[in-house]
Amino acid sequence: MDGSKTRGRRGAREPGPAPSRAVLHEAALAYLGRGAATADSVKKTLERRIANWARRSVRAGRDAEGIASDAAKARELVPEIVARLGEVGLVNDTAFAENRARRMSSSGRSRRAIASHLAQKGVSAATVREALPHDAGAELAAALAFARKRRIGPFASDDDVPADRDARRAADRKSLGTMARAGFDWNVCERVMRMSRDDADEHMSSRREF
Repeated sequence: MDGSKTRGRRGAREPGPAPSRAVLHEAALAYLGRGAATADSVKKTLERRIANWARRSVRAGRDAEGIASDAAKARELVPEIVARLGEVGLVNDTAFAENRARRMSSSGRSRRAIASHLAQKGVSAATVREALPHDAGAELAAALAFARKRRIGPFASDDDVPADRDARRAADRKSLGTMARAGFDWNVCERVMRMSRDDADEHMSSRREF
């Protein structure tokens, strides 16, 4: 094997010094360049960057005590960097939560599913509550969008609807269970299942006007 290639690969694996403020700031900007993110997501991304550096440094045979000290100093920079990104508007949990909640609701996600998703992104409970759709019409529209994707309820094709009454009831119960597991309230699920295709289309169309 070519010795120069081997040395090149080893050089590429050399971890270098601990991530500096400038390096972490650039890493945060690169992460945000791929899409909006919460403060917690940016924080975790930078902490992973530092942790990866520490692991590579250990594998390179560096002093473990020195690695731990340098990694701790790098982690101390993270809150300041995240705060600065918030000050200039590049990180905004409120805007992130509102936009994500609106998009998820339109795509057929329930309030419960949206709340769970935002919590996993590190959005505070108070911000989640403010971001969630508050009117019943929005939740119904989301349930209808979900039903349309799953081809159930008013969006089931004639071929999907059993001719036998008992089989049809069993299919309806299964559809109700599917919607309930997606986080929709049972009353909303039942309302969707009782709607005609025309009424469902009209409701979804009226919501797009807002």
